[in-house]
Amino acid sequence: MEAVVFDWGGTLSVFADLDMEDMWRLAAAHLAPDRTEELCARLVAVEAASWDRIAVDQRSTTLSSLLAAASAELGLDVAEAVLEEAALHHLDSWTPHVRHEPDALATLAALKHRGLRIGLLSNTHWPRSFHEHFLERDGLIPFIDARCYTSEMAHTKPHPEAFRTVLEALDVWDPANVVFVGDRPYDDVSGAKGVGMRAVLRRNPLVPDHDVEPDAVIDRLSELPLLLDAWSRS
Repeated sequence: MEAVVFDWGGTLSVFADLDMEDMWRLAAAHLAPDRTEELCARLVAVEAASWDRIAVDQRSTTLSSLLAAASAELGLDVAEAVLEEAALHHLDSWTPHVRHEPDALATLAALKHRGLRIGLLSNTHWPRSFHEHFLERDGLIPFIDARCYTSEMAHTKPHPEAFRTVLEALDVWDPANVVFVGDRPYDDVSGAKGVGMRAVLRRNPLVPDHDVEPDAVIDRLSELPLLLDAWSRS
């Protein structure tokens, strides 16, 4: 075994079903204070439609293209509102729900101590700087050798290209020597197994099920080192 690759949202970080709702609410209040909840709901729906497309074509979406779609939906300049709010609010204040699992740091450190390379592969609209801010804030960056975001790729998980990107970044060429850990059966488990990786499902009852069998199931990240030790001995 050479490497372990993690999903971000719902795996290393605490699951947030609508991780942009805070931003949408700020933008809606900026645009029309008397219609905040109505506009926020419409913006959340635009984001949800973008994620639903993954099951169809697995094409990545950038934050800029998402903001363009939101502006078209409302007939208002959502992008300008978001940028103005971002200039006024530090990331920690307008996305307070972004936090990592309590055992994430210790788990990554334990895996690095075993000599494994660590990767991150996240389906995301956000630019690299957004994720890196929180990873650095919580001390995770030194333990993650390659951090890959689909906002910088043409395709999202479960498309093979996304997984090949992180393998190349880790300089690992045999996917059979890599374990992928994620909370989504479709995006993470089926995608990883599709390219020949082992897949560990981090159980999350809030995400859709999919007809795929993971190699193992865990409830806590802290279960992972002992699981991998057992696999190494077998």
